Amino acid sequence: MNELRRAFVTGASGFIGGHLVHALLEEGWAVKVLAHSRTIPSQPNITVLRGEITDRSLLEKELRGSDILFHLASALGASLIGEEEFYRINAEGTGVVLAAAEAAGIKRVIHFSSAGVLGQVDPGKVADENYPLRPVDTYDKSKFEGEKIALARATGPSGTGIVIIRPGWIYGPGDRRTFKLIKAIAKKRFLLVNKGETLQTPCYIDDLIRGTLLCAEKGRDGEIYHIAGPEVLTVKEICETIAAAGDTSIPGIRLPLWPIRLAAWKLGLLYRLFRKEAPLTMGKLAFFVHPKPLDIGKARRELGYEPQLSFENGMRQTFDWLRSNSWL
Repeated sequence: MNELRRAFVTGASGFIGGHLVHALLEEGWAVKVLAHSRTIPSQPNITVLRGEITDRSLLEKELRGSDILFHLASALGASLIGEEEFYRINAEGTGVVLAAAEAAGIKRVIHFSSAGVLGQVDPGKVADENYPLRPVDTYDKSKFEGEKIALARATGPSGTGIVIIRPGWIYGPGDRRTFKLIKAIAKKRFLLVNKGETLQTPCYIDDLIRGTLLCAEKGRDGEIYHIAGPEVLTVKEICETIAAAGDTSIPGIRLPLWPIRLAAWKLGLLYRLFRKEAPLTMGKLAFFVHPKPLDIGKARRELGYEPQLSFENGMRQTFDWLRSNSWL
């Protein structure tokens, strides 16, 4: 992978993107990033651009000379984002970025999709890359459209080698999304929804970055790789492990699903009127009710990927960071 010295990263201000940029800089890459609104600290060997991923002329110009593109930019699952915006960024934006990469002569693209494209994996099943795709909510559907665009370009005559990653449930130091759940459990403000039998595949951020770099080095063009942790766990097991890392426990009370689902729907509508994020939304509830366990066998076989941290050890490291940085 030594020949890949110039990387272009979209979504670099996000949790995953920030860790990826750090890893690339550590390995001696020169990194150019596209930032929309968030601030990215100035560092040696990093060039920060301001712009939109739908600005093809800017992208085509700035991508020239790069060896590889990591496309992570995405409209995430906040309930304040409208359906049109999800598709504008996650589908249309992906098409623009990949078209610009092709025009700029980029030979390698790593496109980040989402496990959400799976929708709900059937009970007792663990999904490999060929599992039927049945996205449920708007975010998942928009990421599905983006993945289809990437696959179409990967199998076309463009000459751009595109590899697609579907990450597991990512967590680790600095992640504000999973921190909401961690904080609620640590502060004893959490009750488990339903029986907690929904399956997920947690993955420590360092393992995801390791898998991403392996995809860049060894991934086959036009292929999808599930990059996740070593364990398939129930939501109950995940929450209990978080509680143990925080030296506490979760209450034995279980909230019934259907009243909570109805409350999430109503709260989402109510808070949307005031342009505020509701404390409970259908998107936030999805973790507890939409199973997305990922089979990482293909990444193991083809990339030599092997996650290093169990969820227990990864969560303990996360708590150490949260405490040392005064988040908890």
